[in-house]
Amino acid sequence: MTTHNNEFRVMTSGAFTAAYKALIPQLEQLTGKTIVTVTTSIGTGDTSIPNRLKRGEVADLVIVADGVLRQFITDGYVLAEQVTIIARSMMGFAVRAGAPDPAIRTADDLRAALLTAKGIGYSASESGKYFTTELVQRLGIADQVLPKSRLVGGGERVGTVIARGELDFGFQQMSELLPVPGIAHVTPLPPELQKVSNFTAGVGAHSPDPALARKVIAFLASKKAHPAITASGLEPVSA
Repeated sequence: MTTHNNEFRVMTSGAFTAAYKALIPQLEQLTGKTIVTVTTSIGTGDTSIPNRLKRGEVADLVIVADGVLRQFITDGYVLAEQVTIIARSMMGFAVRAGAPDPAIRTADDLRAALLTAKGIGYSASESGKYFTTELVQRLGIADQVLPKSRLVGGGERVGTVIARGELDFGFQQMSELLPVPGIAHVTPLPPELQKVSNFTAGVGAHSPDPALARKVIAFLASKKAHPAITASGLEPVSA
């Protein structure tokens, strides 16, 4: 197995990417190493976090949705010690820049917008699973909406496809939509339909320095990391 003595290698899902990137200077100071972003995709492609871990690639730190991380522990990809929830994320939607505000405030508003939309995008992550297996069913419009909905994978963000004009409406974690140029009216789901996801950090099973990785996790769960987490659209969670 290749060694990475001067590197601290991170795999993070898209929801935590903006916060993580803002914290890289502090992480490099903390670790004394170069922070390497191995991947920011939790999808199903060749470069996704699950497939990279399955191939035995080195990751000192893995940050994904809590349920996904627990499965990684079961699969032997992540150590069980010091697994820590570091942020909470709300799901949201967006339209292309220049489009009118869909003014979605209630479940009825969202139902009407989805029925009217010509193309709807969703991700391979937690928000996409919620959209396809629960949200449209609760709204009673699965048969009408799912045939015109598209899975956006391969590490691409839903907002990027909306910005290109290929879709006119899309769902993803708020923290993944907010940094994307070319989209507008990035809005949380109505409260009665919102699903909050926990994002959790763990030590990669092949990390050459698990103690250092645990030190980084403690930092991400501390108040020192809160400003970057909040600015990215997530809610920080203290250890």
